[in-house]
Amino acid sequence: MTGSGKLVEKLWAGLFASPYLAHLVLLTAWPVLALSYLSFTDYDTVSSPNWIGLDNYTRLLKDEHFWNSLLNTGLFALLYVPLQTVLALVLAVGLNQRLRFMPLLRGAYFVPVVSSWVVIAYVADAVFNPRTGSANTVLGWFGADPQTWLKSPALVIPTLALVAVWKGVGYMMVLFLAGLQSIPKELYEAAEVDGAGPVRRFWRITVPAVSGTTFLVLVLSTISVLQAFEQVYVMTGGGPGDASEVTVLYMYRQGFEFFQMGYAAAVAWVLFGITLVLTLFQLWLQRKWVHYA
Repeated sequence: MTGSGKLVEKLWAGLFASPYLAHLVLLTAWPVLALSYLSFTDYDTVSSPNWIGLDNYTRLLKDEHFWNSLLNTGLFALLYVPLQTVLALVLAVGLNQRLRFMPLLRGAYFVPVVSSWVVIAYVADAVFNPRTGSANTVLGWFGADPQTWLKSPALVIPTLALVAVWKGVGYMMVLFLAGLQSIPKELYEAAEVDGAGPVRRFWRITVPAVSGTTFLVLVLSTISVLQAFEQVYVMTGGGPGDASEVTVLYMYRQGFEFFQMGYAAAVAWVLFGITLVLTLFQLWLQRKWVHYA
């Protein structure tokens, strides 16, 4: 190709890449830079930002409500991430069969994934309503006392985690199904000939073979739970009290209810730092247990 031909090729490449570059600059890079600047200012959306240095970050260290929101987010993650990962894998193994109605069953588990949190909140109310919910009906069958679920400070985060798992498990199940269908059947046939039962085949073949998918599910679940907002906002509003106020909801309130945009920006950067550290830790740890073919 001649020099002029290469130049024309580069011009066409730049032309086709320009929409993506414009999107990257205007909707990603610029907001990130603006957020970084605002985190060092006192900005109420009416007056001009006033530079205050590290005051927002030092204020965070002494803010009990911020630490409470981090604690709630951490508890949410500890319940949500392992439960969703295990349940998604078990469902994927159960639905990885060639039966007549299996595609319909897989679709049924995916319905909550594409439903809005408003719809999910109505369904959750039918289950966890203290007076009419089916959860208390089931407890009554075993002689247990009825619970207030989303109105109880001790139960609100576990209840939110259960609902979040129900909504998101279908998506993770599809990821595991893709991983399971890439395992050669000859491995299972050889293990069966050697006398390995279903449980042994699961632990010795299935679990190592989908370890890469398990790692992906863990990372995606961790990031999504650290960004939890819509579910908590719709179902509890952070209550009772501040028992379910997660960090993103706390950041939203600081910015859009109390108009402390600079402080909310500082919260956003701290949450980003926590997410980055956890993701890098998972990347480092995966070298010890993930097996790639």
